[in-house]
Amino acid sequence: MRTALLFILMLLTACNQGRTVERLGGPTMGSSYSIQYVREPGGPAPAQVQAAVEAILNGIDRHYSTYRGDSTVSQFNLLPANQCMALPPDMLELVAFGQHLAEQGDGAFDLTVEPLLDLWGFGPQARHMRVPDPQSLAQARQRVGYRHLYVQGQALCKDAPVQLDFNSIAAGHAVDLIAARLQAMGVASFVAEVTGELKAVGRKPDGSPWRIALELPREDRQIARQVIPLNGLSVSTSGDYRHYFEDNGRRYSHIFDARLGRPVQHDLAAVTVLDASALRADGYSTLLLILGPQRGWDFAMTHGLPAVLVTRAEGGFVSRATPAFERAVKGE
Repeated sequence: MRTALLFILMLLTACNQGRTVERLGGPTMGSSYSIQYVREPGGPAPAQVQAAVEAILNGIDRHYSTYRGDSTVSQFNLLPANQCMALPPDMLELVAFGQHLAEQGDGAFDLTVEPLLDLWGFGPQARHMRVPDPQSLAQARQRVGYRHLYVQGQALCKDAPVQLDFNSIAAGHAVDLIAARLQAMGVASFVAEVTGELKAVGRKPDGSPWRIALELPREDRQIARQVIPLNGLSVSTSGDYRHYFEDNGRRYSHIFDARLGRPVQHDLAAVTVLDASALRADGYSTLLLILGPQRGWDFAMTHGLPAVLVTRAEGGFVSRATPAFERAVKGE
């Protein structure tokens, strides 16, 4: 489960010169979505907004859900080696972004980790969470590797029986699509959130900014570690503290290093990234978490990413924010 944010619901409920804050939401992607938007006089009603948002989310589910046998990604995953399949343009764009992340992270991030997720108990075909035996792990790793994918025209091809999993970036993509749709409907101020990935645009009716609380990576309860104002930015937090199991005193999370074929084993508990694109924020928060406390920090600094890395330490957590994050929060 991707966990990201706590909402600070300091929103006005009274009218402000005919402008109101509307709220709506519902289930999606095994979690939930929520929309808060400022409705101008004559602006779209909540029912209209909800219908538009859920049409987008249904499309995401139809294309990217590995839990649906009839989804586009499931159909691609069933293909044997040396086969191609035509994909929608936006899906090819996500593949290209995933391949870019894989190249930047030297293969640590990889869209083809589906066999590993299933083997360790985190995927749609999983039976139970467990540490696999070496032989099963070696067999699964033969079906993992982003270099086995290539594009021909509008088709995605594979030269090995690899399987795709877009869960690390699909929610961010959904947020970007929803944000664009809201703006096309004339909504100028909103917070759009899908499974914890979100984007905030504009301001509340009283002129104050949307304020978002970043969550401390604790398993037992939700505690805000920092509250930040957002306008025109997306925020994504990837963490290892909600979906995991323990075996012989060792913790195994759903965050995988594809190069090693196993969950990451380091002290970096959570990463938050800000970006104008929710897709980019989603992808880079995952990549940094996989890379770990030092390599993730070095990567964020080298690439000028607005990021906060939260590391487990004796007695609690230590947070470290990049200069780009501090500037972004200040609106610079």
